[in-house]
Amino acid sequence: MRPTAVSILALALVTSAASLTACSSGSGSSPDTVKVSFKESMDNTVKVTDNYLADIKKQFEKEYPGKKVELVPIKASDADYYTKLEQMLRSPRTAPDLVYEDTFLINSDITSGYLKPLDSYLAKWQDWGQFIDTAKSAARGEDGKTYGVPDGTDTRGLWFDKRVFEKAGLPADWQPKSWDDVLAAARTIKQKVPGVTPLNVYTGKPAGETATMQGFEMLLYGTNDGAGDPLYDKSSKKWIAGSQGFKDALSFVETVYKDKLGPDVSDALDPNYRNTVWGELMPQGKLGINLDGSWLPQSWGKNSGHEWPDWSKDLGLAYMPTQHGQAPGKVSMSGGWTWSVPAKAGNPDLAFDFIKTMQTKANAEKWYIANSGIAVRKDVAGDPSYASAQPGIKFFTDLVASTHYRPAYPAYPKVSTAIQEAMEGVTTGDASVEKAASTYDSTLKDVTDDQVVTQ
Repeated sequence: MRPTAVSILALALVTSAASLTACSSGSGSSPDTVKVSFKESMDNTVKVTDNYLADIKKQFEKEYPGKKVELVPIKASDADYYTKLEQMLRSPRTAPDLVYEDTFLINSDITSGYLKPLDSYLAKWQDWGQFIDTAKSAARGEDGKTYGVPDGTDTRGLWFDKRVFEKAGLPADWQPKSWDDVLAAARTIKQKVPGVTPLNVYTGKPAGETATMQGFEMLLYGTNDGAGDPLYDKSSKKWIAGSQGFKDALSFVETVYKDKLGPDVSDALDPNYRNTVWGELMPQGKLGINLDGSWLPQSWGKNSGHEWPDWSKDLGLAYMPTQHGQAPGKVSMSGGWTWSVPAKAGNPDLAFDFIKTMQTKANAEKWYIANSGIAVRKDVAGDPSYASAQPGIKFFTDLVASTHYRPAYPAYPKVSTAIQEAMEGVTTGDASVEKAASTYDSTLKDVTDDQVVTQ
């Protein structure tokens, strides 16, 4: 960031904190009201979360006579949402009773003392036994306690436009076997279908965790044989520096932008570019291949504002291959969100009651389908009505078997930012792959207190 941007950001944070304090009397202001804070879409036409929670609010208030639910949406980009949420969690005056936490950030908030362990509640809740172990572990702190209830997970793959592929002479059942195959298809599109962006790989700091996870980690985790984590060495409990896989992943990003196979750099570094991708480029047939997540169809459904009834006919799905096609042949990353109770919440018992209403089998299934999520409840995953509810659900659910989870330890958010900076350097051409990787290694030592092992 430029110095002026830092100053503006600092002012914005101070202003945000002040306004939050001024407009709130604290989550404990009424023992009969539960305040629920969540991320609202930046696109005013996408109301999936708002509509779902409004329905749960009605159910809850009927189930618990005399109790009220106050929904507190935060309309912001991912990065701004995390910042605003952290500001709220610091004080009992501004802390809501229930918050929506991204799993990549939860351990950082646990370490900061912002969240309340839920083990005493979970022990008495029969439905907790229906949640799969990997989802439970995503909300578990290093102290072994659980700080959130997951509401679904996700996987990632390659979305490709069959309309574009037909014009380019590429097969409708396309399935690349290596990175070279992906790049070859993009080059064919560039040559034969002018006016179309061949390949989108999210990149740079403006895209935040989207760049890290949808972009870089989908590459990095395909550079080895899948047996170990290429980002974090669990045996030594240290972060990995100096890996060839890291450089290879950066080289792929560099190639996409240097060879003009991706969007214009100015577009790629627009923090709202993600909305342009699914809201305009994909429906309009102006993007050939998009490396992205399982949740995209929620943007194209009825009353979404971007209705695209033919999306399942116009788009194809392919798994992201490993670098050279080595076993297991495909790669995916999984994340997800959890519902957590702030440590300074005024009504934690009422908050967990709200979680229980949200997480009945029927409500959970309704949510997974509405937001194109992947079920983390065994009873829902095994329900035929879930598997057939939407095109693509089976494809993305099957990827869970070969997916990876981020090493979401307290240092991860800073590690992720360092990855974004390395990506941005090779995207703009300001840094070579070697320089960007070297800078990352130095930053990695700083942000992890030198808890680094060189590969």
